Amino acid sequence: MTCDLEKNVGRVRPRGSSSGETPPADSVEARALNPWLVVALVSIGAFLGQFDASVVQLALPTLGKTFDASLETVSWVALAYLVSFASCLPIFGRLCDMFGRKSLYLIGYLLFVFASSLCGLASDIDWLILFRVLQGVGGSLLGANSIAILVSSVGKDQQGRALGFFAAAQAVGMSAGPAVGGLLLASLGWRWLFWVCVPIGIVAAAIGWLALPQTKVLNERATFDWRGALLLGPALICLVLVLNQVSAWGAASPATLFLIALSVVLMALLVRQERGSPSPLVDLRLFQSKGFSFGAIAVLLGYAMLYGMFFLISFALEHGYGDSPLAAGLRLAIIPVAVGVTAPFGGSLSDRLGARMLSGAGMTLCCVALAVLGFAIVSQSASRTPDAVAFALFGAGLGVFIAPNNHATINAAPKHLAGQAGAMLNLMRVLGTSIGVASASSTLSWGIQLVTGSYGDWKSFPGSTTLYAVDIGLVMLACMAAVAGLISVLRPVEEKAS
Repeated sequence: MTCDLEKNVGRVRPRGSSSGETPPADSVEARALNPWLVVALVSIGAFLGQFDASVVQLALPTLGKTFDASLETVSWVALAYLVSFASCLPIFGRLCDMFGRKSLYLIGYLLFVFASSLCGLASDIDWLILFRVLQGVGGSLLGANSIAILVSSVGKDQQGRALGFFAAAQAVGMSAGPAVGGLLLASLGWRWLFWVCVPIGIVAAAIGWLALPQTKVLNERATFDWRGALLLGPALICLVLVLNQVSAWGAASPATLFLIALSVVLMALLVRQERGSPSPLVDLRLFQSKGFSFGAIAVLLGYAMLYGMFFLISFALEHGYGDSPLAAGLRLAIIPVAVGVTAPFGGSLSDRLGARMLSGAGMTLCCVALAVLGFAIVSQSASRTPDAVAFALFGAGLGVFIAPNNHATINAAPKHLAGQAGAMLNLMRVLGTSIGVASASSTLSWGIQLVTGSYGDWKSFPGSTTLYAVDIGLVMLACMAAVAGLISVLRPVEEKAS
């Protein structure tokens, strides 16, 4: 979670102080380009995070076949990273406030690189999932510090430009993941999906050691919410686990009912703890604003749709249509490219048309895209053009939706909670991604059972069965789009509280 710069009140620590952080090298610090070197470094971290998230989605069918894993099991290659990332994000956000950002950020880079190396060496699916948890912890250290380091390194007049580079790096990483992943799968094998990040991360960590500034302002009065930290992870894990496993266990099975009850209890305890804590990890005061609450739910649904789509279409292309990983990666890349192309226009148009209208229009476009794609799959047309058009429309709809919704949601938060609002949206984004993958996995498995009348190994069924099951999953995504669009249109216009 992004460190809260606005509320941190502490003393300025001089160079080489007891914060324990190494100062930047004199030769680097003296150069005029040093702030932009920091921006480049942080942008590399943003690129790696998005690249890793999108490339793994493409690899799931290949990993499922390689390790002879069920849909529920192979989905945890993606979910293990996402859940550990989300669980640690608020924790590291608070720790970087208290102890400094540079050291934790560099530790994040090294841990991410180390875990990526281990992922490429994994001998079975269980070890791969375990190493992905470790990789998620490293990614969370990067995510918790990135924006705070960036905005503290450049002047206020350059922050907009710097944040633009950061957003562009995320878009490029998400877009490059499927295409580069397909090329690596076709030429070098799945292990290189993880190893390719290692040299980039090592170079970035070395540059960071030399160029990153020391943390100047620390929140020395802050206390750490240990109870909240201990409740957050298990609550998220139980929620995602029940969504992912419900198709395999059955909705009324003892295991499912137990996990649902445990999720409710843990969530209730977490809410109670955060409401009573003087320094909560998750500031629930934000949800007193209806405008923020509506927008945060829409953020969750938007990213659930995006990564649910990645999951379903990866299996549709590789197992349903029988495409090669390279061909599938190039087709799947259409979605994030469309998001990246249209997102800047969505942000500028929202100032003229209003966030509610534009966000609603974006979700309407997503519904149209899902209908076109669903019809193309059911008709099993020989032409693949409708698929490509649907991918482009879906990405464009999300691109039009994301920026206006985020802007309106941040504006709905009280001014004194602006930092917490940005951090909360980051958490909702990652949580939405986890829910999207888990729901898509469960729906695809349930769809195969519905079509075949039995629960069996997805790899043993013909591609047409997978395509029909994917079509059922698209209905779920369309429902998410409809709810997100309705929330956007009904979002109340509130004056921003002081």
